[in-house]
Amino acid sequence: MSPHIFEKQLTAVFEGESDLIANMANMAAFLYHELADVNWVGFYLKKGNDLVLGPFQGKVACVRIAVGKGVCGTAARDKKTTVIADVHKFDGHIACDSASNSEIVIPVIFNNKLIAVFDVDSPLYNRFNESDKRLLENLVDIFIKNTSFE
Repeated sequence: MSPHIFEKQLTAVFEGESDLIANMANMAAFLYHELADVNWVGFYLKKGNDLVLGPFQGKVACVRIAVGKGVCGTAARDKKTTVIADVHKFDGHIACDSASNSEIVIPVIFNNKLIAVFDVDSPLYNRFNESDKRLLENLVDIFIKNTSFE
């Protein structure tokens, strides 16, 4: 599927709805079923110094991750997208699912405040390239524009 089609479809999914949890749940479900070779898609919400599991699709996940720990915590701390080709070589990787071999995490930032991170895992090594990074960052931007954070 082309990036433009993904963007149009996700925008349509959000039409008329701005609830944070509802939009997180639908985004996770949409991408879990539309992206190839992924085994986990979801959100972790920032609460204090931790990331707490939010809506997701995939196997049972780690519930709480400290900011600065693992791939999700690193992306949250640095407030920038983190792409890891081989999670087993990432110092401090938190193995919630041993089948995951690569990962991309995009911070969700609204009004310069970290709200959450969006996490996608794959059983393939080196699954996420620059095109995937751009696409997922654009989709997170669509999520932010269509969601109320108040």
